[in-house]
Amino acid sequence: MVVLAGRRRMKRLGVSFLAALGVLMIGCTPSHPQSTFDPLGPVAESQLDLFWIIFGVGAFIFVAVEVALIYAAVTFRRHNEDVPRQTHGNNKLEVAWTAVPILILAAVAVPTIMTIFDNTNPPVSADEAAVVVDAIGHQWWFEFRYPHPDDAGKQVVFANELHVPVGETVIVRLASDDVIHSFWVPKIAGKVDMVPNNDNSLWLQADQAGTYSGQCAEFCGVAHAIMRFTLIAEPRADFDAWLRLQSTPPPEYTDPLVQEGKEVFRASGCSGCHDTNPVMNLGPDGASLMGRFGPNLAHLASRSLLAGGAFDNRDDLGQVNASLFQANVRSWLEDPEDAKPGNLMVRRAAVYIDPAKELNEAELSALVIYLTRLK
Repeated sequence: MVVLAGRRRMKRLGVSFLAALGVLMIGCTPSHPQSTFDPLGPVAESQLDLFWIIFGVGAFIFVAVEVALIYAAVTFRRHNEDVPRQTHGNNKLEVAWTAVPILILAAVAVPTIMTIFDNTNPPVSADEAAVVVDAIGHQWWFEFRYPHPDDAGKQVVFANELHVPVGETVIVRLASDDVIHSFWVPKIAGKVDMVPNNDNSLWLQADQAGTYSGQCAEFCGVAHAIMRFTLIAEPRADFDAWLRLQSTPPPEYTDPLVQEGKEVFRASGCSGCHDTNPVMNLGPDGASLMGRFGPNLAHLASRSLLAGGAFDNRDDLGQVNASLFQANVRSWLEDPEDAKPGNLMVRRAAVYIDPAKELNEAELSALVIYLTRLK
């Protein structure tokens, strides 16, 4: 009976192990939007190659140790009252178990260091790169600034969407406006921290056109999990057309409701934190200047994400849907705390902290209509 119980226990343990292994493998599926097992750029691909090298070495060591452990347990499982022969000072054995780990670590160190240097140093200089983008981390959203296509003294400002040309080297200069953030696009590039007063950079290249999920990978506060962005890789002609469109102000509408919403935007103090001009000047030394406290809203209605990823404005075809965007804007303005707990707007905007300045239904509707026209 004891033997049967032991067999049943071992069988249950085996089934549990296989189930856990199956769950682990499913979690690593390349089809996941943030899977690192489906690299679509040279940086992500080199990091995956390094992972497989380290994983293979670790798996080999694990199997070797377990085989030796099982062999010892089976071979010497019987109790023997005689004192076994004692061995002391086996120099060969001591040298072996010291030298072998050193050689293994050295073998792993070589590709690790090579990968670190390759990922740190872009293949071209900043002057030769296709695009040089400033990425600034805020609690809890990403700001991107591009060189103006016609004026070297200005930048085009955007939020939560990073557009890049396919197959070309892009250098991203990283900074933070408050706490430590981390820039990460799993399928394209690895994680690099955005540290206040200690600017960083990375390079990336998207080998295929598409839309890729990005994420802050460093805990940065209560809304860290909802600090996302989208990387959109597109042909060079489409990228150039997009950047030129973003460099122009959003169209003006004479519709009375839109004009009323614009006045609500100004009178309620929204313009104190948000700008609707997509272009800002560089400093005298060519460096980026401080921008507004909140995201630039110049072309808000064309963006796939709202409120740093709290809302997705895309339909089943992956296109920004006007009706969905309008509904998302209303939900966001009605209750920002519910949509994104800990957000700073609900703690600083007068319409949320001063009951006397709270928007009524007519003002809210007008403001929503105005924001939906910012394309």
